[in-house]
Amino acid sequence: MEGQARLALPLGRGAWQPAGMTHLHSLDGAPLSSLTFGTMQFGGRADADESRAMYDAARAAGITHFDTATGYTEGASETLLGQFVAGERDAVFVATKVGYEGGAGPANITAQFEASLRRLGMEQVDLLYLHRWHDDMVLEETFGTLARWQDQGRIRHIGVSNYAAWQVMKAQGVAARLGTRIDVIQPMYNLVKRQAEVEILPMALDQGLSVCPYSPLGGGLLTGKYAAGGSGRLTEDARYAARYAPGWMHEAAVGLAALAAQTGVAPATLAVAWAAAHPARPAPIISARSLDQLRPSLAAADFVLTPALHARITALSPAPAPATDRLEEA
Repeated sequence: MEGQARLALPLGRGAWQPAGMTHLHSLDGAPLSSLTFGTMQFGGRADADESRAMYDAARAAGITHFDTATGYTEGASETLLGQFVAGERDAVFVATKVGYEGGAGPANITAQFEASLRRLGMEQVDLLYLHRWHDDMVLEETFGTLARWQDQGRIRHIGVSNYAAWQVMKAQGVAARLGTRIDVIQPMYNLVKRQAEVEILPMALDQGLSVCPYSPLGGGLLTGKYAAGGSGRLTEDARYAARYAPGWMHEAAVGLAALAAQTGVAPATLAVAWAAAHPARPAPIISARSLDQLRPSLAAADFVLTPALHARITALSPAPAPATDRLEEA
């Protein structure tokens, strides 16, 4: 895929390198894949056999980075992922998340992390995210806990998900005083959810953070299936229905489907490739409920997105306003 050079990141606690110098890597030293596989469906919409089939297909396609969370499918996601990874642990980079529910205080994230390790059957994860920002957390306590786990070898890298840019930088300052740093951010990013372009992605470029965005398909909207009368998260989950309710988003999806038909490429392939083409070089998190549904997203790893086609896709949705109160000068 065009322009898939990865952002460079520190290999260990406290060591910072500018972009282009180092890479996140699996335990065997291999650099991470240009796509991330999200296992949110494992043990839920995808049963154990379908989950295994998707895992095997992802590995065959060269994916080495797998993402889960303590709250996914009531723990089944972590349990299944741990089983699949067990025979090749050093070759697979495993990320999980804590602190979505119950706050990000040390007691809560400790209880959740311990449960995650038990389900995964691991003593260490490669990347641990704080799943979202909590206004009442004491950053020194929360990141002090994460720093201690790094010292103990229980986590290799720290990440944050669903943080605003200012929240990342505030937390990064605390982490630096503790001798560590945030290495990875996980924002929402896709063709119809482009707010990350305003501050989050420029911040990532400036700070040398790796970006693993979720929802590159917009809850399935950008596959074109809803325009064709299909069902999925937008018809089954009120949160997703509200998130992608604006009519212009659906018009953009129709436009993407038309471009896909003209080029002979699946809309999902174009959507994932577009999300990965930002200068911050994201590694989008792809996911599915079945192997057949997954294949078009996997194809994005090898798809060459030309500048002309990228421009045509970008034009389907409005660019977010820049972060300034002087728009007349922007």
